Amino acid sequence: MTRLYNDPAAFADEALEGFAAAHQRWVRPVPGGVVRATAKTPGQVAVVIGGGSGHYPAFSGLVGQGLAHGAAVGNVFASPSAQQIRTVARAAESGGGVLLLYGNYAGDVLHFGQAAERLNAEGIATRTFAVTDDLSSAAPDEAHKRRGIAGDLPVFKAAAAAAEQGLPLDEVARVAAYANARTRSFGIAFSGCTLPGADHPLFTVPEDRMAVGLGIHGEPGIGEAAVPTADEAAELLVSTLLKELPDGVTAPDGQRAAVILNGLGSVKYEELFVVYRRVARLLADAGVQTVDPEVGELVTSFDMAGISLTLTWLDADLEALWTAPADAPAYRKGSMPEAVAAEEDEASYETGSGPEPYVASDDSRKAAATALDALSRIKETVDAHADELGRIDAVAGDGDHGMGMQRGSAAAYEAALHAQELGAGAHSLLTAAGDAWADRAGGTSGALWGIILRSIADVLGDTERPTPTTLAHGVRQASDSVRRTGGAEVGDKTMVDVLVPFTEALGQQVGEGAELTAAWAAAADVAEQAARDTARLVPRMGRARPHAEKSLGTPDAGAHSLALIVRAVHGALATCQ
Repeated sequence: MTRLYNDPAAFADEALEGFAAAHQRWVRPVPGGVVRATAKTPGQVAVVIGGGSGHYPAFSGLVGQGLAHGAAVGNVFASPSAQQIRTVARAAESGGGVLLLYGNYAGDVLHFGQAAERLNAEGIATRTFAVTDDLSSAAPDEAHKRRGIAGDLPVFKAAAAAAEQGLPLDEVARVAAYANARTRSFGIAFSGCTLPGADHPLFTVPEDRMAVGLGIHGEPGIGEAAVPTADEAAELLVSTLLKELPDGVTAPDGQRAAVILNGLGSVKYEELFVVYRRVARLLADAGVQTVDPEVGELVTSFDMAGISLTLTWLDADLEALWTAPADAPAYRKGSMPEAVAAEEDEASYETGSGPEPYVASDDSRKAAATALDALSRIKETVDAHADELGRIDAVAGDGDHGMGMQRGSAAAYEAALHAQELGAGAHSLLTAAGDAWADRAGGTSGALWGIILRSIADVLGDTERPTPTTLAHGVRQASDSVRRTGGAEVGDKTMVDVLVPFTEALGQQVGEGAELTAAWAAAADVAEQAARDTARLVPRMGRARPHAEKSLGTPDAGAHSLALIVRAVHGALATCQ
């Protein structure tokens, strides 16, 4: 378990602060992450990586010469926000554009995609790519749905080495995609990990069993098997990876491969070496020539007792990129030229300016006061149910939903309170709240709640007096935006299974002439029933999808939290009548 922490909610920020203080030769902190402390090469593509905390040395430990130019670091097991990613990218770029690299998780896809849109709009050419190496998380014909695990490293390394060679942005992005297409990973675990402040692991495995096909966010495996010997573990890992060869590799015999035996947190190096001795023999027997193998902790999951094996099938170009020198806090290879520290002006970063004075009508400011009351009630509701939400989420996910919702709702309320003090109307107050929720919570839920609040804000405006029809329209805009951005539909076992029926019920009630409080109350009843009904569904999206059967009988955490929230908002609407 994680024993040393202060406030669990501050763990990720404090860990990043300590990391940056300990590695000043390599990195310097910027809001949202770290960038290289060395001088930039004008015109070079900046490779910016990122993901949640809890995976060290990924992602901050891989920033340095020959590897990433910057890393955006989110909260524990939660993607960094679009604003964090944007800030890190702006600090790292040097005129050649930016390639954003991350694992294929819904929150990362949303936030990195939004960051890329903003950067491109600002004139910084930006591309994105999600790593998909975990073959246990989807079938070969759906490889685009696979998770990114320890295969992050060879993909990051190839792209960064290509950038060091001076290749243009589109070519660096092509290299990343090619390295990913030739990379496969598979893992096993003997126990789950425990998040800071938690009193139990996210999942447990019987003493004589192991989880097979695990992720790196504390998710349980897709199956179980008897605990193997070290040699049996090696045989399972190697045989599984050799069953699925990438396009262009017809047989392992005569092929060259980069090999990573990765410890996930509490399997010690000596144990890894015992396993690797057998891995090396098995690969040699199959005719595979290993190139610069890595054995150690490279992508972890806090204290998870587990290992994974990664193979990247090399050609001459990929091998040159894999063996190229690198010098980062947690990964060093070969010899890099002595680096020059960044100049003072190069070490500056955008801090942003304060808000411009708000202009709003008295009617809109009254609506903003109701919105602030609603956000206060949302925060209180989330705080009261955070442990329950985490428990539900841990059944087939990573167990961080409660913590993420706490961070987001608290940040949204504080931002809204500040906006009200400055005279904001409903639009400005909810926009500030939405941005703060997305920025502080990160993860999928952070992105989607930011979208919900912003969508409603855009409809309400800062001058008109909101009507029941206006609010119902804003909720419908939010529902449409969430479905369009997140890609989920009713039946996928997500918050959409509550958001859509709630939206339809609210619109119908308002259309029939019901006053707002009564209409919202009736729609909240529908939302609560819809949340309960998600217990009968199996997930078709997100981290829970590979563990679909495990979630039967348990409602979706995002759907449940949405039902709790709409009921809390009803209290604010009733009070303002």
